[in-house]
Amino acid sequence: MQGRGHEFLITAREKEVSHQLLNSFKIPFYDRGKGSNNIFGKILYVLKADRDIYKVSKTHKPDLFLSFASPYAGHVAALMGKSHISFTDTENARLGIISFSSFADCIITPDSFRGRLGKKHVSFRGFMELCYLHPKYFTSEKSVVSELGLAAKEPYVLLRFVSWNANHDIGQSGIPYNEKLELVRRISKKMRVFISSEGHLPDELLKYRINISPEKIHSILAYASLYLGEGATMASESAILGTPAIYINSLTAGTIEAQQRYGLLFSYRNINGVFDRLEELLNNPLLKNTFERKRDRMLEDQIDVNSFMVWFIENYPDSARIMKNDSSYQERFR
Repeated sequence: MQGRGHEFLITAREKEVSHQLLNSFKIPFYDRGKGSNNIFGKILYVLKADRDIYKVSKTHKPDLFLSFASPYAGHVAALMGKSHISFTDTENARLGIISFSSFADCIITPDSFRGRLGKKHVSFRGFMELCYLHPKYFTSEKSVVSELGLAAKEPYVLLRFVSWNANHDIGQSGIPYNEKLELVRRISKKMRVFISSEGHLPDELLKYRINISPEKIHSILAYASLYLGEGATMASESAILGTPAIYINSLTAGTIEAQQRYGLLFSYRNINGVFDRLEELLNNPLLKNTFERKRDRMLEDQIDVNSFMVWFIENYPDSARIMKNDSSYQERFR
């Protein structure tokens, strides 16, 4: 969109690796500080984020606000009398949806999103992860294999453990401690193991922690023999890259269920059945070829999400009216 003459002001909270990624890709942004994990801190952060975004917006005078489920962008858009288009694909983030939906003029989701969000809701045939992982836009870097200390075609598995700090994670669960140890023990008998973890890793697993720049993680997923973990986004990314995925989390999502129907991933609410599935996949000599073919079939059914979004934003609000009247219009974006 910048190449088409548009200008962007990006604000970013210091969360996980957001700032590091923006800096890696040389994308200028306004730092709106850290959030908080406790309720009182979250309330204070709303006031801080609203103030900071309003202050910088008054200077830059944006015509339109875009966000991924941000109540702050919605608050400031309302104060400035501008439209706010928000994206989301996380049905389980109910509190989050409540917090931003009243302040969004249009809410865009994948068509696999379970449920409707009223008259503001527009859906598209695709997944959010296609924006950056569709073969038209993403090329994996083979050099990551050597950076991990692996031989050219040496097989490896990536494990992902989440921190369970998000609002929609309250009361949910993933892989128990002992089962994490057993998974690593079994996999490491057959191939190398690397672990990506949001939180603390037990001492026994520290040697498996992956040590690589975060912007390279998708190349790591692309060349992996298998992904196994609690993270839904990374499971979906693996599916789109043609890497078989085992997702273990008491929460599921429409995106996960849709990709499971293509046979690209296997979703489990708890550890029951996981070890049998793991053995089945690890013993398949044609594993990657099989899943890459499944991925190609899945891609045939999806639109080019980036092209669709550019059209939608440039032509808003007419684009919202067009999609609500005739959702097949999106078939032009392939």
